[in-house]
Amino acid sequence: MRIVIAEDSAVLRAGLTEILADRGCEVAAAVGDAEALRAAVAEHRPDVTVVDVRMPPGYTDEGLRAAAAIRREFPGTGVLVFSQYIETRHAAELLGATPGGAAGVGYLLKDRVADVDEFVDALSRVAAGGTALDPSVVTQMLRVSRRADGLAGLTARERDVLALMAQGHSNGAIGEALVIAERSVEKHVSNIFSKLGLAPSDAVHRRVLAVLRYLES
Repeated sequence: MRIVIAEDSAVLRAGLTEILADRGCEVAAAVGDAEALRAAVAEHRPDVTVVDVRMPPGYTDEGLRAAAAIRREFPGTGVLVFSQYIETRHAAELLGATPGGAAGVGYLLKDRVADVDEFVDALSRVAAGGTALDPSVVTQMLRVSRRADGLAGLTARERDVLALMAQGHSNGAIGEALVIAERSVEKHVSNIFSKLGLAPSDAVHRRVLAVLRYLES
């Protein structure tokens, strides 16, 4: 797995580089600002990039804006936002930056990732075109969502299932988390697709569209 890291803290940047290298990953570049991030991705064409939100020069949302631009310019590159901040407006732009939507996108909060293996697993999932979203990010984006029409028809259990789908979990993992049978999860997912007006097509594609609908602002 080929990775580019964008983190303005030199200590965290070095730490991430060491951790990922120890796990057998290739860190092609580790940079400290958004402009250098875009240049590094153009040069190295990584499988995935790890991006902080607030970076030089303004320390507002430079990282997220650069990540959204990378998704448009290099749709095959996964983006894992790794920050202590939740920035909903540009996060929604990031999720909608390519036709694949949430596929190949992750958003994790630094203070909620306590296990290195969990982080590496999420990064691998995003690199492979999957999704990894922290529940707090999902909740915050739902609050600002303007797509309440279709979502309003979902039951509480269907919302729970959709939230776990947004985190990148399979039907089996969702069943374990909610302590229900996988067959029940499949029924809930089918109901979600129906209520959101997602016509039968490739199952993976419909999951991505459902998650994007859930997070869209």
